[in-house]
Amino acid sequence: MAEDSIKRRKFLYGTGAVGITGLAGCSGGDGGDGSDGSDGSDGSDGSDGSDGSDGSDGSDGSDGSDGSDGGSENLSLRVGTSAGGTQDVGLAVERAVSQESDALEYSTIESPGYVGTIRRMANNQFNAGITDNNSLSKAIDERGAFADQPVDRIPNYGFFAFPYSIYIVARDGTGIETFDDLAGANVYPAEPGYSTRATTLDVWSQDPTADVYDEMNIQNMGVDSAPGAMEEGNIDATIAYGTPGVRYTGFVQEIASRVDVHYVEPTDALRESAEMYAGAGSGTTSYADWPIADAEIGTDEVFHWNLEVNYTFNPEANADAVYELCRVVDEHNDVVNEGEAQFNDFAETSEMLGSARENIPVHPGAVQYYKDNDAWDDNLQEGGS
Repeated sequence: MAEDSIKRRKFLYGTGAVGITGLAGCSGGDGGDGSDGSDGSDGSDGSDGSDGSDGSDGSDGSDGSDGSDGGSENLSLRVGTSAGGTQDVGLAVERAVSQESDALEYSTIESPGYVGTIRRMANNQFNAGITDNNSLSKAIDERGAFADQPVDRIPNYGFFAFPYSIYIVARDGTGIETFDDLAGANVYPAEPGYSTRATTLDVWSQDPTADVYDEMNIQNMGVDSAPGAMEEGNIDATIAYGTPGVRYTGFVQEIASRVDVHYVEPTDALRESAEMYAGAGSGTTSYADWPIADAEIGTDEVFHWNLEVNYTFNPEANADAVYELCRVVDEHNDVVNEGEAQFNDFAETSEMLGSARENIPVHPGAVQYYKDNDAWDDNLQEGGS
């Protein structure tokens, strides 16, 4: 790397010294690649409680995986990453770090789903991980998979990695035109255990859409069975999801290839539910920019709720290491995108905070990076001890 680049990085670390000195030792308490139909969590949200407590991948901390012993001369991040598309993103980031940083050691560690990643980070299996806002919010509030098995430590937010955006399509001939028509219909919200399913049901089951949700016949089957069930008429409507402008998950593409489907128009109630649910984002995308298998679904634009997937870090993770990773994905965003288009394309540094939430603290190393680049949002919490 060029000498002036190295000097610049050291200068940036120096400007943040007041804000991050000593923080490295502070203590603190799914969508796929379109080929396997997974949601990036390998079909599991970790609800089985698996936390890797056998220590088979470093829970003894002997390699410094808790991030507490890494000084600025030896920056290291072990990143827990689910299978499928999430792992593809993680590997693209790892390649970018290898090419563009002479200071940071980054290693990808396979992890069982987004909830499982949070559990393993709590047990020091690794000091960083890719997980989602909904799972993080549930961990903070001890809801869902964390109601009976809470964790003592919850990761800090780092930056927005990518969304899985979700909407509804119905089989032609069902008479389903709007969300309200799903009452009494056989509806498939993806495979049980998928994070996209959990987020969808969380959105639907709250007021003002709970009355429609309560009358749905929710279908429980693997994603490999869904296209055939849709073709045979056993599923009337399904969620469609993927990363806008990039691709859809595999079973959605297969359904659109085998069955004539159309867009289910959102009601005002559905829009309100999606926009008010704290664990999800929402938005719209031009269908021309994100078609399913060249299918015509009868709309120019789709409204979607989003499973927001983030890079997160244990509070003890070395602040300089987190800072350096933020720098790489920001300054060399094109290198990451060349490796995996699913990763967000940041037009400016502030977009790295695109999925940040006031209830989820931001890691001190990331906070310093955003402050140094005039991108910090004072409405957010700063993590630490």
